[in-house]
Formats: sequence, C-alpha cells, structure tokens
Amino acid sequence: MHVRSATGAVVGAALLLAAPAALAAEPLEFVTVDPVGSIAEDGTVTVSGTFRCVDSSGPVIVSSSVRQGDSAVRRGVGGTVALCDGAEHTWKNTDKLPAGSVVPGAAEVEATVMELRPRGLLPEPHFHATRQKDITMVTGR
Repeated sequence: MHVRSATGAVVGAALLLAAPAALAAEPLEFVTVDPVGSIAEDGTVTVSGTFRCVDSSGPVIVSSSVRQGDSAVRRGVGGTVALCDGAEHTWKNTDKLPAGSVVPGAAEVEATVMELRPRGLLPEPHFHATRQKDITMVTGR
C-alpha cells in the first residue's frame, strides 16, 4: 500500500512540476502561416494564418511577404489590422502582384505582427511576433 501511495505522490509531484513548463512552452504572442497560399489568374496572391498578441497602445497590423527560389527579393502581400486582446485570431492578406512575380510551387512566407506605439512626434515600431515558413503556392483556391 505504501508503494502505491509513494508512486502516486511521485507522479502527482511530477505533473505539478511539469505544468508550468507546459504552459511556458506556448508563447503568449505568436503568428502562424498556413501551409498553402494561392495565386489567382489575375496575379492576386493570398496568404493566411493565425496570430495572438496581448496588449497594444497603438495600431497593430499583420504584414506578410513572399519569396521564391534563390531570389533575395521579398514581395509584400497586403496587411491586416490586428486586435491584441489575448485571443487567437485569423489573418488573411491579399495583394495583386506583377504577373509572374509569384508562381505555383515552393515559397517562403514571412508574417509579422507589428504595432506602431506612440512616442513623441514619430510612432515607434514594436514587434509582437514574427515567423518565416516554407509553404506551397497553388493556382486558384
């Protein structure tokens, strides 16, 4: 009987010690990128994902850019107004880019949740979260 009690106590203590580590593993603020983006016939590119930010004192946006192949050129893909209320939200950015600048296939998307905090005469950028992810661009969708 003492063995079970001791085992239960050890398991219980291990769970209590692991709980803060598990909570710490999930960041308060983040941005994700969906694994597939789309290109419409007219050259409109769409990428999307989710984000969470906690607190803001100025306007916040989720910006995104796409890069393909060995090119160092990143093409901006719109922006979404973000609400920093601690809840998880979706974002979806769409922009019409020059024909052929983004093609079906592998791409790297960078998404950033950025706030413009009021500081004197000029707002100061504050980055809540950023993420780079390899995705697949497809036609249509």
